[in-house]
Amino acid sequence: MSPTDSADTTTSTSRAGTPIRVAVVGARGRMGSEACRAVENAPDLELVARVDRDDDLAVITEAGAQVMVDFSVPAATKDNVLWAISNGVHAVVGATGWDESALDEVREALSGEGRAEIGVLIAPNFAIGAVLTMRFAEIAARYYESAEIIEMHHPDKLDAPSGTANHTAAAVARGRAAGGLGPVPDATEKDPLGARGAVVDGIHVHAVRQRGLVAHEVVQFGGAGEQFQLRHDSFDRVSFMPGVLVGVREVASHPGLTVGLDGYLELG
Repeated sequence: MSPTDSADTTTSTSRAGTPIRVAVVGARGRMGSEACRAVENAPDLELVARVDRDDDLAVITEAGAQVMVDFSVPAATKDNVLWAISNGVHAVVGATGWDESALDEVREALSGEGRAEIGVLIAPNFAIGAVLTMRFAEIAARYYESAEIIEMHHPDKLDAPSGTANHTAAAVARGRAAGGLGPVPDATEKDPLGARGAVVDGIHVHAVRQRGLVAHEVVQFGGAGEQFQLRHDSFDRVSFMPGVLVGVREVASHPGLTVGLDGYLELG
């Protein structure tokens, strides 16, 4: 039996009335457990496998899952996605820690024989408001001389800056380039303690890790005599679930690699 045979990649869009079969990796984690609940409560989806650390991924194909939702950890997520591709399973990924080298490995795997129909979505943030913030930031960036990003998360988050902040910085950089703007003005000459934060695509990014936070971002723009802020707050992980469900429902219709949920939404 071929990998594609072991996990039928068609979805409810082509088989009316048949729920999309979903496996969640990282199912015992905070995001994974929330994703399990969301899938179970969706009438057009069926949760067929819960996978956690040390579990064999083979249970995904044994259960006939069509889509793997991955909320594992940065150290494991790339191998999980490569496994899914090799076994003909679509992947919707919220685990962080991706860099361009890892993304290139995914692109290469998707280019292999028999993989043209496999879809992979890697989203730094599934909250619809966060996706809109990134899009609005790209639009606003061309009009302001200065731009910085502050991202705030709970202290158990493993990476910094967040994937959302990195994705937002890239959007701001695109907007600035489209507006013909040069480097953000900054006369700082000495910063031995790194008070100015990280620099991502030419944009300063400041990471806060504090108990009581979930996921929050402020994109701050400045011009002569003016300041403009975009802010998004997730107070509960349930805020990410509508986006996760969009990903699960749409991933089979978007073969290849998509980075960012905005690729599945009509945002221009």
